[in-house]
Amino acid sequence: MSTKVSDYILQRLREWDVERVFAYAGDGINGLLAAWGRADNKPQFIQSRHEEMSAFEAVGYAKFSGKVGVCAATSGPGAIHLLNGLYDAKLDHVPVVAIVGQTNRSAMGGSYQQEVDLLSLYKDVASDFCEMVTVPEQLPNVIDRAMRTAYARRTVTAIIVPADVQELDYTPPTHAFKMVPSSIGMAQYAPVPTADDLTRAAEVLNAGEKVAVLIGQGARSARAEVEQIADVLGAGVAKALLGEDALPDDLPYVTGSIGLLGTRPSYELMQECDTLLVIGSSFPYAQFLPDFDQARAVQIDIDPHMIGLRYPFEVNLVGDAKETLKALLPQLKKKKHGSWRKKIEKDTARWWEVMQRRAAVEADPINPEYVVHALDALLPHDAIIAADSGSAANWYARHLRMRGTMRGSLSGTLATMGPGVPYVIGAKFAHPERPAIALVGDGAMQMNGLGELITVAKYWQEWQDPRLVVAVLNNQDLNQVTWEMRAMSGAPQFLPSQALPDVPYADFARSIGLDGVRVEKPADVESAWHRALGSDRPFVIDFRTDPDVPPIPPHADLDQIEAAASAVLKGDSDRVGIIKQGLKAKVQEMLPGRGSGGDSGAPKGTDGK
Repeated sequence: MSTKVSDYILQRLREWDVERVFAYAGDGINGLLAAWGRADNKPQFIQSRHEEMSAFEAVGYAKFSGKVGVCAATSGPGAIHLLNGLYDAKLDHVPVVAIVGQTNRSAMGGSYQQEVDLLSLYKDVASDFCEMVTVPEQLPNVIDRAMRTAYARRTVTAIIVPADVQELDYTPPTHAFKMVPSSIGMAQYAPVPTADDLTRAAEVLNAGEKVAVLIGQGARSARAEVEQIADVLGAGVAKALLGEDALPDDLPYVTGSIGLLGTRPSYELMQECDTLLVIGSSFPYAQFLPDFDQARAVQIDIDPHMIGLRYPFEVNLVGDAKETLKALLPQLKKKKHGSWRKKIEKDTARWWEVMQRRAAVEADPINPEYVVHALDALLPHDAIIAADSGSAANWYARHLRMRGTMRGSLSGTLATMGPGVPYVIGAKFAHPERPAIALVGDGAMQMNGLGELITVAKYWQEWQDPRLVVAVLNNQDLNQVTWEMRAMSGAPQFLPSQALPDVPYADFARSIGLDGVRVEKPADVESAWHRALGSDRPFVIDFRTDPDVPPIPPHADLDQIEAAASAVLKGDSDRVGIIKQGLKAKVQEMLPGRGSGGDSGAPKGTDGK
């Protein structure tokens, strides 16, 4: 039997060590589907409920495996549906390859069914490499370049294959004019800046007295070196959201996340430092960095296109974080751990006490901060956690302390709704031996999560560790937007846009062979987590949480809170008590010089367990 183009595509993916392709069927890829049948489903075809979920699952797989995620879809609508997940990958610098069908070559330009100009459609999301295969001899070069570019530039690439081309007999490129042979594999490399640049950077860092370090996901492979440089410089370390798992939170000088969803000690670290070192991060919000005339600054990034962004850096070092820090460390002078470092550690310790008190505030019916805070102590050391966009991301960023080999992520730059559940599905295919947890709001669960529970039900028995926990913060409100309206414009909740129906999420999980429970009292929160983390199958916890618990930014002042509280009271006059107790009191705990005592116990009704 002859080898078809579709057969060769799957063969080349196997040679690139691609084990899974997250996809959805359609007649635009019928040739590929037939090839999958001939190839005994290798690489494994993972069927989602929607092409966007296929892309998100490929992103989650890539984020948690370090390998390229591959997704596939049919022509026209299938290719269009991939785009949101692909943009999520592009903006978070995640390697993903999309393989999409197209109408037959003979129909192109004829306004044919499902004909979309995919080269134009994909030229932005796959701007580094997007090619259409029109003859078999373009392979293997197109596949190799798509894979290699995705790896090398940590980005999205796309291969478009017309339906009739998939059915052609494969013929390789020959040793001839205008033929492009290719070879497989990706060389490993770790660039290091020049000696002069390293010396200049050392001079800046040695001169500083109050050094702050900001790390992102680019520092993940340099954990030991980041710990060493923080020790040498007597620095505190803040983390961008995508770098939450780059350094453990049980180190006393790690101040946690930074930005609107960040912590107070991270905010103060940046406000008071005189020197800033940024490692592997493109954190975009300059207002959370030092004032431009306040700190001398050094940046380390492997991507020369991302260097010099966000802040007027005095020295820009282009290089691999681990190797660059190794080369830089011998030139640094060890600083005494004086008042600066002591203040950082004191502020950080107090912050975690504040988080415990905030979680202990009563709410109606359950404080969402308590839900996530209770999970923190129960997390398995090897857990993989994904948070969805929305107020759930606030509690993920502020209440969960990364430690051991834990991994965590979310949609950092696109901040799109709905990747939480597909992320952990991708994570389970990357690490079937590890437990995975998704923290999602009810809006995201209704948008994407419910459908992807069916995907979980289809595949979970393949996983070595069956634990996949979906925690739904069910407050019947698109809560992050509600609070943004209140805080930014003093507007009350606009119910036609914000109110969500109450859905029996746990009941639905049980109806398809999973397990789940609905939790409506604080006393049942911890037992629900224990039950889910000990389950022999994927588990959904439907937490009924209070929409009036605010995701307060770390730089909030009382004027902003008064405006937000007034907006709440306009639309929810029956909640005067909880607003007065929960909103104003909790913000005062976060503001400098306000509140240091208080009950550190669990919410009433939990018996302190």
